[in-house]
Amino acid sequence: MTTYLESERLTLRHFAAADADLLIELDSDPAVMRYLTGGAPTPPEEVRDLAIPSILAGYERWDHDLGLFAAHEKDGGAFVGWFCLRPLRSGPREEAELGYRLRQAAWGRGYATEVSQALLAKGFAELGIRMVWAETMTVNRPSRNVMEKLGMTLAESIPTPDDMMAVEGSEHGGVRYEITKEQWERRQA
Repeated sequence: MTTYLESERLTLRHFAAADADLLIELDSDPAVMRYLTGGAPTPPEEVRDLAIPSILAGYERWDHDLGLFAAHEKDGGAFVGWFCLRPLRSGPREEAELGYRLRQAAWGRGYATEVSQALLAKGFAELGIRMVWAETMTVNRPSRNVMEKLGMTLAESIPTPDDMMAVEGSEHGGVRYEITKEQWERRQA
């Protein structure tokens, strides 16, 4: 597979249809899904029939420049999860969401910050992105810490989606962080 992006310790590549089992395994861990579904796994048929086709269609939609990418350790090749840099389907291409979902074995190793920094650099310096945002639950302090380390600033509080009302901490809602190309460039100087 062609490498999309390399950071110090990880390589990102496009997903393929044959990668469904990687996502099924990732989404079957209750701890990984804690702030997304309250710990409930994503049904395997949903991954195979909906998620994978949507990921592959996103590559086509955004000329293979943006989307959701499989992350593997350079040393040994272990799958650690995914990262995304992609616009909303109906939104402007210059405004992209930054996201990540990592296996528990990859938590606390700095991977989310490391790869997110590399994605911001690629997006702002090469892909014409002018603003990046990320969203999480208010109580998801580890994810918020990553966003803050990247220089993203809290832009607004957001309501909890109806399908997440049973998730622990849903009463606190969510948060949206943002960083513009100009803010990112100032941090690089």
